[in-house]
Parts: sequence; structure tokens; C-alpha cells
Amino acid sequence: MTLPPSVPPSVLSGLWPEHGPRPEGAAPLSATALIVLVGVTGVGKSTALGALASGPLRVLPDRREVTDAVMIGPLAGRAVTDRQERFALTASYRQLHPGGMAQALGSLWTVPRPGERLVFDGLRGLDEVRYAAETFPEWRFVNLHAPDLLRVRRLLGRNDAFDQAGQTGQREEGQELLAALRDLPGAGEVFSEADLQALADLIHEGHPPGEILSKTRIVLSERQNYDPDAARAFLSTLPPERVLDLDTAALALEAVASRLQGWL
Repeated sequence: MTLPPSVPPSVLSGLWPEHGPRPEGAAPLSATALIVLVGVTGVGKSTALGALASGPLRVLPDRREVTDAVMIGPLAGRAVTDRQERFALTASYRQLHPGGMAQALGSLWTVPRPGERLVFDGLRGLDEVRYAAETFPEWRFVNLHAPDLLRVRRLLGRNDAFDQAGQTGQREEGQELLAALRDLPGAGEVFSEADLQALADLIHEGHPPGEILSKTRIVLSERQNYDPDAARAFLSTLPPERVLDLDTAALALEAVASRLQGWL
């Protein structure tokens, strides 16, 4: 589609801000039938997107892209890659816009195509989910969840290295890692002592201690900024035709795909 000279390029691929020129046929996402994936990092949203890809599907620019364009850029005036700084900036945005990402997404426009499904990845936490559900009645939600310990393992990714359990000094290294994990802010509220020991034991699978600490910090930071349990509890109050709840720790890939296709 070629825009006339008076219409600027979209702020994101296929999306335009609510203020300013837009292409002919553009409609607000706020009034569009949108499938929204809900969940924090490591719950399996990529798996869900893969399952949705069997039909006419357009995946909108993801959460990170919308965050960069609508929140981070205007607030920081530059690109920001550090996750802790990004969390702080998005928290500042939410102070001004209580709906957070839902409010940012709902302010954008797109050009719908006949028969396609629009999908967004994704919303997090009670405030975003409640704002979206109460403000945009056309939106439907796929809530994905998994235990935090499993999320850390997924963030570490598949490890194909050989088992390093017999390496000299690894026991001492594991004890140092366990102490460092215990010292992370909020670790005791999110993880049990058994969970922390299991995280420390991941060095026996070849994961460097620094990577284990880094991925655990991500999970803890998200817990501090977005409460997935509260979001899930709220979504459970919506009519079943508006929300699908998927435990990606209990469901195999084929089951996720089957449940999604049946619900759609």
C-alpha cells in the first residue's frame, strides 16, 4: 500500500498513532476484534503464536516494539536495552497512563484486511489486563502461565553442552551461586528454598552462574512490576468466550495448538 504524500509512514509496521494523518480504511485497534496474548517472559507465547499461524493471521508489532515507539523513545529520547532501565521507564509511563501497554495499544490504528486475525503479544499484569478488558469489549485474551522456576529454565534456553557435574570446584561455585540467588531482591517471596537450590543446581547442566543470576533477575523484576497471578484471577471472571487459560507447563505443544484452534 502506498500512502499519499500527506500521510507519514506508520509509527510501527502497519500501525499509526491516533493523532495525525492515517491511510484510507484505517480503524482504531480499540474497536477491532483483537486476540491478545497475556503472560510474562518464558510462559510460551511464541508457542501460542506458532499454533495460531495455521489460519489468516497478522501478528502486530510486539510488546517490545510498541514499548520502544510509544513509551521508551518519548521518555528517554534514545534507545534503551537494559531491562532494569526499561522496567523503570515503563513504570513511569504507567504512572501517567494507568492502562500501561493496553492503553498504548488501544491508541493505535491499523488497516484491517478481510478475514484476517489480528494478534498482539502481549499484555502483562492486572492493570493492563483489566484496562483492556473493560475498555475494549472486542478484545479476546489467551492467558499463558507457567511456574517461575520453569520460566527461568526456559529463559536459559536449551543446553546442549556436556554435563559438567564432575568439574573441580563446582560444589563451591554452586554454594556461592545459591547465596547470590538468596540475596536477590524479592527472591524469598517468589521462590522457595527448594526452588533456589534447584536454580543453583542448574550449573550442573552447564549453565554459567552469571546467566542463571541474570535470568532469575528478569523473572523477579517482572514479578515486581506485573502480577501474573492477579491478572489470571481477573481474567477468570470474564465470559469463557473472551478468555482461554493455558498452563504451558502441563500442556504439550500439540495440546496448546488444539485448545487454541478449538477456542477460536
